[in-house]
Amino acid sequence: MVLKIMTWKEAWFGNIRGDILAGIVVALALIPEAIAFSLIAGVDPMVGLYASFSIAVIISFVGGRPGMISAATGAMALAMVLLVKEHGLQYLFAATILTGVLQVLWGVLKIARFMKFIPRAVMMGFVNALAILIFSAQVQYIFGISGMTYVVVLASLAVIYLFPFITKAVPAPLVAILALTAVVLLFGIDVQNVGNLGTITQSLPTFLIPDVAFSFETLKIIFPTALAMSIIGLLESLLTASIIDDITETGSDKNKEARGQGIANIITGFFGGMAGCAMIGQSGINVRSGGRGRLSAFTSGVFLMCLIVFLGEWVVLIPMPVLAAIMVMVSIGTFDWSSFSYLKKAPRADALVMVVTVLIVVLTGDLSKGVLAGVILSAVFFTAKISKIEVKKKVFPDSLQNIYTIHGQLFFASVQDFTKEFDDVQIGSRIIIDFTEARIWDDSGAGAIDRLIAKLTQKQVDFELTGLDASSIRLLDSLSIPYAK
Repeated sequence: MVLKIMTWKEAWFGNIRGDILAGIVVALALIPEAIAFSLIAGVDPMVGLYASFSIAVIISFVGGRPGMISAATGAMALAMVLLVKEHGLQYLFAATILTGVLQVLWGVLKIARFMKFIPRAVMMGFVNALAILIFSAQVQYIFGISGMTYVVVLASLAVIYLFPFITKAVPAPLVAILALTAVVLLFGIDVQNVGNLGTITQSLPTFLIPDVAFSFETLKIIFPTALAMSIIGLLESLLTASIIDDITETGSDKNKEARGQGIANIITGFFGGMAGCAMIGQSGINVRSGGRGRLSAFTSGVFLMCLIVFLGEWVVLIPMPVLAAIMVMVSIGTFDWSSFSYLKKAPRADALVMVVTVLIVVLTGDLSKGVLAGVILSAVFFTAKISKIEVKKKVFPDSLQNIYTIHGQLFFASVQDFTKEFDDVQIGSRIIIDFTEARIWDDSGAGAIDRLIAKLTQKQVDFELTGLDASSIRLLDSLSIPYAK
């Protein structure tokens, strides 16, 4: 299926009402997450809030995936914990800027083309792991607190799922936030609110230059963290972009997204924010609330800052069970429920890859580790599958001539099985080795041909190699292997 790329006009003005309303919902849901991620990283809550505002607004202009939300994220927060703990906040700002520079470089190098090497099983595992992580992050706001917390959560879910039957003109999550907040305040219901997570300062971010020495020593300190964050952020952003592509049935420029993420992080570092990337949860809220274009991301960032500056004293009163219920809705919608039938129908290797990807992401909380493990495991299984090479031998006793027909791919993983098939060749016999159904892929395969020729020559065997395709011939020629007499 060819995905349509939105025009500039469609991306900004093709869905004004839906984008603005969805952006408002996202902004409200961003606040507790930004604060929580700040606490994970060990920094002031405003660092995460400023980052979410800055990245969301900037990426709406320079990103490659309309309708996707980028802000401060948990995966990035985990990557910066050690740097903040050992060197402080100013080094984090410097690392954020360097992260952006590296991501711009990845975009210029068109790193997104390597996305095609991520198998479907890994993508499914990535999506399901994210859904589990989103849900598990809400557990602390739902369970073991109070009976009224459960009531508010259930009431919120009821509004979210039932209100669309009344009308879809207004996003159900927004209705849930407004209605349940009003009910909680009106009846004085004792539940956790946003204010319990941290203090919100009603002020705009200001430009700053990180207070660090501009030296090679500083670069040595921040580079490992910046490199890790650039890879984690880009991986999460590009995978999220692919998911939103499928949901909205529209295409996106992944290399532009990589550069856009970099630009957003560079600017954010100069305005006192932490590095961020795309958010699958918030992007899911945006899309399911009707957001499709760049205006939704822009609205979420601007409205977030308006809430902080002008309505900060009201924002802290929003009940956490309501926001947790919204994220539960997102986790349910994000999880690929067809995975269960996939596990039954798919080849065992692919099913195992999906399960391993999910387990590693969930257990480590690191998306990059899970995806990397899934890709490596897929590569190992694929290599094992195609390394099975078959040699069919046809014998003519009267003429002492044998025909060996090779079926499969000759490369580093299959050379051993290939060469042992010729151990019983008789001295002084004549053989024809037919490569019509085979191909030589690498220098290991070519080396196996070279060793076989030497072995046959030593046994005074009259041999002929036939059926070599053009690619195999070029490889043998480049290594100066005399495959023909």
